[in-house]
Amino acid sequence: MKKILFSFLGLFVSFSGLLAQENLTYQKPPQEILELVDVPLAPSTILDSEGEMMIFLYRDQYKSIAELSEEELRLGGLRINPVTNISSRARYYNNLKVKAIDAKTPTQVKGLPEEPRLANFNWSPDESKIAFTHTTNNGVELWVLNIEDARAKKLTDAKLNANMRDVINWFKDNKSILVKMLPEDRKELINPETAVPTGPTVSVSDGKEAQNRTYQDLLKNPNDEYNFEQLARAELVKINLDGSSKKWMEPKMFGNVSFSPNGEYVMVSHLKKPFSYLVPYYRFPSETTVYTKDAKLVNQVNDEPLLEDLPKGFMSTQTGRRSMRWRNDKPATLVYVKALDEGEPEVEAEYRDEVFLLNAPFKGEGKSILKTIDRFSGITWGNDNMAIADDYWWNNRNTRTYVFNPSDASEKPEVIFDRNYQDRYSDPGRFVTTKNEFGQSILKLEDENAFLLGAGFSEEGQFPFVDKIDLENGETERLYQSKYNDKKETLIEALAIEDGEILVRIESAAEYPNYYIRNIDNDEDLTQITSFKNPFKSLEDVSKEVITYQRDDGLELNGTLYLPANFDKNNPEKLPMIIWAYPREYKDKNSASQNTSNANDFTYPYYGSPIYWVNRGYVVLDDASFPIIGEGEEEPNDSFRKQLVANGKAAIDAVDDLGYVDTDRVAVGGHSYGAFMTANLLSHSNLFAAGIARSGAYNRTLTPFGFQSEERSYWEAPDVYYNMSPFMHADKMKTPLLLIHGEADNNSGTYPMQSERYFNALKGLGATARLVMLPKESHGYSAKESVLHVLWEQDQWLEKYVKNREGNINTSEKVKE
Repeated sequence: MKKILFSFLGLFVSFSGLLAQENLTYQKPPQEILELVDVPLAPSTILDSEGEMMIFLYRDQYKSIAELSEEELRLGGLRINPVTNISSRARYYNNLKVKAIDAKTPTQVKGLPEEPRLANFNWSPDESKIAFTHTTNNGVELWVLNIEDARAKKLTDAKLNANMRDVINWFKDNKSILVKMLPEDRKELINPETAVPTGPTVSVSDGKEAQNRTYQDLLKNPNDEYNFEQLARAELVKINLDGSSKKWMEPKMFGNVSFSPNGEYVMVSHLKKPFSYLVPYYRFPSETTVYTKDAKLVNQVNDEPLLEDLPKGFMSTQTGRRSMRWRNDKPATLVYVKALDEGEPEVEAEYRDEVFLLNAPFKGEGKSILKTIDRFSGITWGNDNMAIADDYWWNNRNTRTYVFNPSDASEKPEVIFDRNYQDRYSDPGRFVTTKNEFGQSILKLEDENAFLLGAGFSEEGQFPFVDKIDLENGETERLYQSKYNDKKETLIEALAIEDGEILVRIESAAEYPNYYIRNIDNDEDLTQITSFKNPFKSLEDVSKEVITYQRDDGLELNGTLYLPANFDKNNPEKLPMIIWAYPREYKDKNSASQNTSNANDFTYPYYGSPIYWVNRGYVVLDDASFPIIGEGEEEPNDSFRKQLVANGKAAIDAVDDLGYVDTDRVAVGGHSYGAFMTANLLSHSNLFAAGIARSGAYNRTLTPFGFQSEERSYWEAPDVYYNMSPFMHADKMKTPLLLIHGEADNNSGTYPMQSERYFNALKGLGATARLVMLPKESHGYSAKESVLHVLWEQDQWLEKYVKNREGNINTSEKVKE
């Protein structure tokens, strides 16, 4: 314990005098990699509910560093551009096309703004139009696209306030839109760089436990509070399609806005004070109120307090009403949930949650319709007498699916599925829904039968399916199962299940994903509706397969293996290899050993992928299984390091047994928790020649109230926090490690300081390491300049310390103490 406490205090030791800096402009990777990065993307697509019209949305793959350098305020868990009043990290589309399903080519949308920056797409209730926003240099405009003539027009000047999201909501008449606009009385913001303090910032603990994750971008002082309030405030305005407008509600810090299914009521939530310096904005106090569509007050339906001190544990929740929604199959009925265990996972309770219905005028307590054994997670509404509900419990990874009668709480719900949600082989699929007369999604029913679309993972491979299920007895009938062995078919949605029509996506390793309409009643009836081409031609001849292998304890693992084009498997050359992975925690060995990789997934080299290096002469084992298992009373992290090293050794041995790899030239890498994995592997084994760790956390005492899937605090399990922290074992690092981190990382726990302090420790102890801090970048990297430079850094590192390394790895002792 003394050693742990010493290391905890040692966090504050400064190694700043030991740093050596390198001035470097943005670099580009070699041509073999560059030609896979700078390619145009196929569009994203959205489809109307009838499966008749498809919208193509085009965007650039990356932002520019100039865009990332625009003004940004980080407040209450939000990142806001205070000039434009929209998320400073928003991803925009720059072109739109419309395509009828039976048309050969899409139609270019006319009337779009110059240099479009489009976001927040929202169908009108009758799906004849789509409203969206366009961000200019000084604000956000409201636009609408008429689908029939493929023409867009502007409805407002750049006065929308999109800082709190949920900025566009249609009235049911399809002629008007309720939007959040900048209030006329907004005050000038305080410049945090030049503001003169009026006093110290004081935080107070009143004796209550408030164990929260290490959130980022929180409010820090009264100036932040002031700026947050100004940026969150908006007035609700009714905008007509002819451009006329009328104020609908006076300014507040509006959050969610939702119309009742029949459009007669609007449920509106708004934040209120006091704010918090410990939790993000979505845990600030809030009120939820129902109004008529004409903005007349009906009733306040919820008043949520500040949520700083929830009980400990992932399954903890608030007391009082939560998850308030409209019931989809009724004109105007509210649904909400209340905890029966005080929101405390450690409290024994026959039922954890209770579900209520509340009808107009939405006063008093609602009618109880269902109690769930574990924590409620959602309802798919059907009709007066039938609905589907789900619950789950993280600690044992269990989920149940109930069939219940929402009109008769005395009728006992039937549990039709009761399973480990990590057991992908037993996943029954998701229920098919359809749109009702209110335009809401409800359960597609055929008498007492419903339908399921399943991903279809199995020991034999992935074969998606359509099932009919009798909700009276839970019996299923298989209506369709994909038969592809050389392609992957994904069931997107049922367009008309009664006619057998399913929207599917079909792809292969070298065939770009395209959309088709399949008739499951006739295997030959397959109609292609898109024709996107493969932009990554240089990967077409790369060998790709999913390999399975065993860990030393017999656990079956897998990974996707890539070999360079023209690699001769019959007379293999031993090449350098990159293993890329991300650890995942399980409570049972059966789920951990399941194979959910598919060699027919299209080979898509996104910015963080290791696949680029197959064109540089490397073997790549991507998405290698790194399960961490803790069965029964044992938690996965109790043996994290041992299992981690066993996973790494098994992966290397598997490819070595095939004769493809030089075991002295193997690198390992990962992002976020994968970076944490990488540093641990290099600290506690001699398996690898080098490592790449991006945007990771390396000192778990800096995340003392839990991390990833660890519920215990540092004070409950100090040995676990110490043993799992690479920082605490920096003296064991003898393998070259490349650390990369965004200077503006907003992910919980992965402060940029994690990489900076870890590098300082490695530098001070004489390890071979390089730290690359990316200006303006968050947890993931989005500027083209940054992405290209990261690829260059990784390539330089791999070429020097892996492909062209000198000497052999000391294999006499694979695992360190």
